[in-house]
Amino acid sequence: MDTIHQSGQNLAGTPLSAVSSEEQAKFIKKTYIHLAAAVLAFIGMEFILFQIPFVVNLALSLTGGYGWLIMLGGFMFVTYLAEGWVNNSENKTVQYAGYGLYVLAQAFIFVPLLFVAMFIIGDVAILGKAAIVTLSLFTGLSAVVFLTGKDFSFLRGALTIGFMLALGLIVAGIVFGFNLGLYFSFAMVLLAAGSILYQTSQIVNKYHTGQHVAASLGLFASLMLLFWYVLQIFLSFSGD
Repeated sequence: MDTIHQSGQNLAGTPLSAVSSEEQAKFIKKTYIHLAAAVLAFIGMEFILFQIPFVVNLALSLTGGYGWLIMLGGFMFVTYLAEGWVNNSENKTVQYAGYGLYVLAQAFIFVPLLFVAMFIIGDVAILGKAAIVTLSLFTGLSAVVFLTGKDFSFLRGALTIGFMLALGLIVAGIVFGFNLGLYFSFAMVLLAAGSILYQTSQIVNKYHTGQHVAASLGLFASLMLLFWYVLQIFLSFSGD
């Protein structure tokens, strides 16, 4: 759930504001190449996970009652661990290990949602539609930052509060057994959009030249959050 990533750790590199526009462009290019690689890795991992019945059954077994709370808690722990490796180590191998671990965690937590789309509703095309909407929103929001050069760091406080409230509602829904509904999904899309603006702004204004892996991780987390709730919305309408 936590997609707010703090930049500026003591890693090797020079602040982007202190390097040439050519060096900034190289950093941005590396960041988005890593993001594209993470998306492809996510797709590949999903394909592999769905070939392993034990993994699929395990993921599905954790979607009911307190099982989802266990899955969410495990995901948050892995996210914390992965972010620590990526953000606090100068060793690239450790950074990539953290990034890979995070992509795997995302792939696992997506298994139940993708299972519903493909086998319960039986509409594989819905995944493509949700992906197109997600990528269109992501591209548009990124363009806003790059074209305007605006610093969206001011969103950090509001996003932190928003994610805390969202997490509280999710936990309450699990404990008390109520459905958060379609409006919650729309609200989370807005929250994910704000996170994309914030993370992209961090790339332009805050990161150091050696932090392209951390920058990519922040973007990937926001992108996957957006995809999750866009897909939820499509599934809600498909179920009508």
